[in-house]
Formats: sequence, structure tokens, C-alpha cells
Amino acid sequence: MTEYPEGAPCWVDAMFADVEGAKAFYGEVLGWTFGEAASEFGNYTQAYSDGKAVAAVVPPMPGADAPSQWCLYFASPDAAATGEKIKAAGGELMMEPMQVGTFGTMLIAKEPSGAVFGVWQPGEHKGFEKAGEPGSFAWAEVFTRDVAKVDGFLPKVFPFQAQKMDMGDAGEGAAMDYKVFSLGEGAGHPALGRMAMGSEFPPEIPAYIQVFFGVPDCDEAVSAAQKLGGRLHFGPVDSPFGRMAAVTDQQGAAFAVIDMGTRVGDVPAMTPA
Repeated sequence: MTEYPEGAPCWVDAMFADVEGAKAFYGEVLGWTFGEAASEFGNYTQAYSDGKAVAAVVPPMPGADAPSQWCLYFASPDAAATGEKIKAAGGELMMEPMQVGTFGTMLIAKEPSGAVFGVWQPGEHKGFEKAGEPGSFAWAEVFTRDVAKVDGFLPKVFPFQAQKMDMGDAGEGAAMDYKVFSLGEGAGHPALGRMAMGSEFPPEIPAYIQVFFGVPDCDEAVSAAQKLGGRLHFGPVDSPFGRMAAVTDQQGAAFAVIDMGTRVGDVPAMTPA
């Protein structure tokens, strides 16, 4: 497959204390199968949907006490150069650019409001072999309380064009603050959403990137997640983009599921931001 353009979401992975438990959970909820653990790369294990690579799971590094969470990677032709842009724009490198064998080069960073993300410079591993379909990555959104920091940061690091989405009334007399960052001219190719976190989010929840996975049936996916010890936090709810729900798995990693084939309502208007 061709390489992803700069700034495009191109991969996701997550760290789990109980990797076998994670494999059982996502195998049931998303229909994934798993390859062999790569012992030379910390037992990094790829997940597959219909035989195509869609994600990976990995145990924590020895001595690490990191919470389970999904990490979204953005494509870059030069991870070191992107790292410099991140620092210049007010972000922080949590892991400096590191070559991963012949597969590519990665870094882990934090944007100024606190959401963690990765950057991937492809070598042999180009990224998702399948996306935008059931069983694979579908979308992602930055949830933050400081929208100005995120909105100022992202276009300085990646070639994004921002548009504001008219989300209407949030139910409390205030319009939801939502932006879409796209690649290319005009609306181009939507790459990432940005949502303002309201009072419905407990104060202890930091800024984060919500990864959406496509499913053939949102309600069935939620039911499977709950049966395996996951928790439902929002939804299922219909939208013009699909029926969706936000959940956490049994180890506390947050993600969302979306049935893109079930769409209700008109797509909101977009205006340049």
C-alpha cells in the first residue's frame, strides 16, 4: 500500500499489563486476530482484521507503571524534524525519535494541553493496512479543556487546515465547540476532530485522544464490551456519521466504536476557522 501523507493518522497501539486479556477482549469486541509477539521489540503484537494489520498491543516496559491507553500515531516523512516542530510549538517529547529496526522511526509526544500522541516515520511498516471499515481505525478526536492551545499547536506541526463544525445546541444553551483538522486544500481529507471538554468530564480526566474503531453493529459491540468487563460511558447514540458509543475496556483503556453504516440526520455545516 502507499504511504500515508504527512499528518494523517496511520497507526494505533496500546500498552496492557494483561496482554492476553486485551487480546481476548478486542478479539471478541472488534473481531481481531493476533500475530506472534515480537520478542526483540518488547513482545509487540500486531492485531489483524480480515488478515490486514490494524493495530498492536504490547506489555509495559519492565518497571513501568503506565495506565492502559490507546496511542494514535500521525505519519511523518521525518520524525526528527516533526519532533523539532512539536517542541517549537510548545509540545513536549516524551520519547525522542527512535528507530524500530527496519520498520520505521517513532516518537511519543504531548501537545500543550496534555494529550499524548505518537509520530511514525515509515520504513517497511507503512501503517494501517485497513482503515475506515468495521474492525479497523475509523476516526479520532482530541478532547481538551484548553482548545486555544490545541488549535494553535496542531497546524504548526502538521499541514492541517482547520474548520469549525456547527454542532448546534449542546443541551445547556451553549453550542458545542468542535473543529475538524483536514489535509489538503479546503475541507480536503478530514484527519482529526477536536472537542472541548465540558463539565460532564470529571476534573481528574486529562486531555486525551479518543480513537474510534469501526464496527458492524454499535449496540452489539457495546454489549460484548460490557460482558467482558468493559464500561459504557456515552451512547450508543445516532449521528450523521454513524451510531457511536464511548467505552473503556476491562483494563481502563478508553476508545469508541462507530457503525458508519447507520447514519441519522444531516452532516453539520463547516466553516473555515
